[in-house]
Amino acid sequence: MRAQGRWPIWSAPSIVAGLIWSLEAAAVGWLAAVPLWWVALMHWAAGGGTLFAPGDRRLTQLGALAGVVGLGVALPAALALGPSTGLLLASSTLFAGWGAGRLALELEPGVPGLPAPTATPVLAAQVAADELILGLEQILGTTGYRLDGTIERVVREVDATHALFDRRGWLEKPALYHAEPPLLEDLEISRSRVRGRSIEVLRFESGYAPPEGSPGRERWLSHEPCREGWAYVLRHEGPPRPWLIATNGYRTGHAIIDVSLFERFHEENGGLGLNVLIPVLPLHGPRRTGIQSGTGFLSIDVVQTIHAESQALWDMRRLLGWVQRQGATAVGAFGLSLGGMTTANFASLAEGLVSAIPGIPLTDIRRTLERHGAGPQLEYAKRVGLDLKRADQILRVISPLALEPRVSSSARLIFGATADRLVPPDQVLDLWRHWEEPEIVWYDGSHLSFVREPAVWDAVDRMFRAHGLHA
Repeated sequence: MRAQGRWPIWSAPSIVAGLIWSLEAAAVGWLAAVPLWWVALMHWAAGGGTLFAPGDRRLTQLGALAGVVGLGVALPAALALGPSTGLLLASSTLFAGWGAGRLALELEPGVPGLPAPTATPVLAAQVAADELILGLEQILGTTGYRLDGTIERVVREVDATHALFDRRGWLEKPALYHAEPPLLEDLEISRSRVRGRSIEVLRFESGYAPPEGSPGRERWLSHEPCREGWAYVLRHEGPPRPWLIATNGYRTGHAIIDVSLFERFHEENGGLGLNVLIPVLPLHGPRRTGIQSGTGFLSIDVVQTIHAESQALWDMRRLLGWVQRQGATAVGAFGLSLGGMTTANFASLAEGLVSAIPGIPLTDIRRTLERHGAGPQLEYAKRVGLDLKRADQILRVISPLALEPRVSSSARLIFGATADRLVPPDQVLDLWRHWEEPEIVWYDGSHLSFVREPAVWDAVDRMFRAHGLHA
C-alpha cells in the first residue's frame, strides 16, 4: 500500500460533503434532519476517519456507500427543502462518492510487471462502483460470524480436513479429490421467458456428496436447495452448432442477470450464434439457502467453500456430458469473477473443451478472505487457532493455481482489470503465470466495467472464432 499522510487530499470531498449536510441538517426541524444527519455522519466518518486510520480500505467503501445513500436522501429532500438545496446535497454527496473511488486508487499498491492504471475521472467513478459493492457487502453480507462457537467449529474442521487430505494424498495431487460424476440422463426441462427471450430451464438431481469422512459432509448435504442442479439454456433451432458453458460470478444465479450478461454469445447478428448453457452455482439463485444469493459460498468457513466449489465442478462436468450429447460441434467455457475461478478449475478437470476464458478471475481464496473478510472475526479466528497456511493447503483442491489446465495453451485467454478492487490484478497475474502465460488482455477499469471494454470482447470473440466457437 502506498504511504499515505493523514487526511490525504482525496478525503476532502467527503469532509466537505459532511460539512454541507451538517449545515443543512441544522437548519431544519429535528425529525426532518435525522436522515440528513445520518448521511453527514457517514461522510464525516469516511473523510475524517483517515486522520485515525490512514489507508484503511473500509473508509473508501464507506465513502462510496455514503454517496449512494446520500443521493437517495437528496431526492426527497429536494421536494421538502427546495430544488436548490436538493441539488447542493445531491452534487456534494455524488462528488464525495467519486472522491472515495479516487482515494481508493491512491491506496492500491502497484503490481510488479503491470503498469499502474491512469487515474482518470472516469476510472475513479468505476472504482467507486467497486467500492460501493464492497461497502454493501460489509453492511449486508455475511463475511463474518457471531461469537457463537461457529469459528471454533471452523478451526476444528480445517485441522481435520487437512489431516484427511494429507492421508489420502490430495494435498500433493489435488485433482484426485474430484471423483468422476455419472452421466446426466434424467433431467426436467421447462421453458420460461427472460428479457423477451425464450429460454430452457434445466433441473436435475445433482447427486454430489463430499467424500466419506469429510468434515462438514452431513451439514453440506442438509442444504436441500443445493441437492437439485439448475441451468439456463439459450438454444437455436436447426442443425447442431457449438455450445458455450458460461458461468457467472458471486451473488448472481438469477436468470434475468445471467441471461443479460451472456446473451451476446447467443445472438446471430453481431454475436457468435452459440447455444449457451449457464449453470447456477450452489448456494446461488434458486439454490440459495438464505435471502441473499451466494451467502455461504465465500467466507471464513473454507471447508464449506470447498464443498460448494466441488459441487459446482461436479454439476458442470455432468452438464458438459449432456451438452456433448446434444450434438455440439464444439464446446467452450467462459466465466466471470467467481465464475472465472470455476471456469479455470473446470478447464482443469473436464475433457473435451476447445477453449477456456476466465475473466477477472478470483484465484486465491485465502488472500481474498484476508482482504475482504470481516477483520475482527478473522483476528478472533486466528486467536482461537485458525491456521491460514493450513487453510490455504486444503483449498488447493479447488485452486486454479494448483490444478493443471487440460485446454491447449493456444486456446486459453485471460482478461483482468488494472484497477479492480474486488479481484486485485495480482491474482489474475498469478493465473496467467500458472497457465504458461497465454494471451492476456488488461483494461484500465474496475471489476464491473468489463461490460464496456471493447478490447476484452474483441479478444474473446477472436479466440472463440479461432477454435470453432461460432455459427
